[in-house]
Amino acid sequence: MIDWKRIEELRTEVGEEDFTEVASIFLEEVDETVARIRNDQNPNSLEQDLHFLKGSSLNLGFTAFSSLCYEGEIAARRGDFALIDLPKLFETYTHSRAEFLKNVAL
Repeated sequence: MIDWKRIEELRTEVGEEDFTEVASIFLEEVDETVARIRNDQNPNSLEQDLHFLKGSSLNLGFTAFSSLCYEGEIAARRGDFALIDLPKLFETYTHSRAEFLKNVAL
């Protein structure tokens, strides 16, 4: 679910203080985007939102969530919105977020 090696790489790349800031901003922006999708499943912006979530989550090691976002992004690009399992995507993010916060002090 979480690529802890990626998190350690990022922590090394940016330093501890900046890592905390990067992780906090990531969670804030992803929380906002997930809430927007949850409240307004706009097909016109879903592909872009999932693309953003995919890239952001991959940078911070949320691999399972990133994979679901990628699958959803491809489906949205094709117009196959029924293939996007948003409840699973939301659940995976919630679990990933909780696991991350349990192991990383912000």
